Amino acid sequence: MREEFDAALAPHTTMRVGGPAARLVTVATIDELVDVVREVDDAGEPLLVMGGGSNLVIADTGFPGTVVRVATSGVTRESQDACGGAFVRVAAGEPWDDVVALAVAEGWSGIEALSGIPGSTGATPVQNVGAYGQEVAQTIAQVRTWDRETQTVRTFAAADCAFTYRHSLFKASSRYVVLDVAFQLTLADLSAPIAYADLAAGLDVPLGTRVPLADAREAVLAQRRRRGMVLDAEDHDTWSCGSFFTNPILGARAFERLVARVHERLGADVEPPRYPGGDGIKTSAAWLIERAGFGKGFGGAREAGLSGLAALSTKHTLAVTNRGAASVADILALARTVRDGVQDAFGVALVNEPVFVGHDL
Repeated sequence: MREEFDAALAPHTTMRVGGPAARLVTVATIDELVDVVREVDDAGEPLLVMGGGSNLVIADTGFPGTVVRVATSGVTRESQDACGGAFVRVAAGEPWDDVVALAVAEGWSGIEALSGIPGSTGATPVQNVGAYGQEVAQTIAQVRTWDRETQTVRTFAAADCAFTYRHSLFKASSRYVVLDVAFQLTLADLSAPIAYADLAAGLDVPLGTRVPLADAREAVLAQRRRRGMVLDAEDHDTWSCGSFFTNPILGARAFERLVARVHERLGADVEPPRYPGGDGIKTSAAWLIERAGFGKGFGGAREAGLSGLAALSTKHTLAVTNRGAASVADILALARTVRDGVQDAFGVALVNEPVFVGHDL
């Protein structure tokens, strides 16, 4: 366990912004994690638990309490057979893409489309991480947590995690600290059916085709690189939280109103994207952002009174990026401009995907 005071947090986040922590504790074991969380809670002090920092936007003023950085490690195959597949338990601090790479190498199918996503494994159930037609809710069997309220270890079956689009029981409350995650993966040399059109096109196969796991992983990484979604210290397009806004899910009437606004603004022959969205109709946040007038790179030339230190990615309009010297204030100013512009143009309220600490959008 390593303890630091007045410690910089920006280097521990993928957006590289945010002020210092009054105290930063890095833990390497579950016992250390539980002990520190219990100590802070018993003292009644502010607590922030962070993993890879890929989904956090921490205020410029920093965090006035203890930040626990989870660096636990370990991947354990608890069982494996032809009928049940592989039951694999992963420590919360394991880098997520390392887990996906291992799954591909071992012939464990079901998470290959989630290649290249930054952050730690413990964060994946919190956000119900997903991409290219997969989400972790499809393969998570259990989430083992520390219950801060009862001060006991509590294990949740997947059905009890309240998974929805980019959301879960764990995101809705700070009560639970994820200790490890168990996945039930299929034993196969081939991927799950390709469910995303761009990915299928990149592989030159029809939708629904299964391809070798390694091919699926490389195709996903290629797609993500083109969008600036694979971390690269030399590429400011990757200094982001990935997709800053979730794709809106609208009721039937709200979608009809969107269609009317699109026709009014863009012409009667233009239709907004629509996909099945659970209890509603999902549309594309990137499409709305672009049609509201915010193209790739917006903000970098000081448009709309912005500083120019934060901009939309030059590769993908869903990513709000730090161009090298941005503050959180710069990030938020840009995000608010885009959010409000989409609201004004189409009447759709975009919802931020990253978690804000010490401020609101």
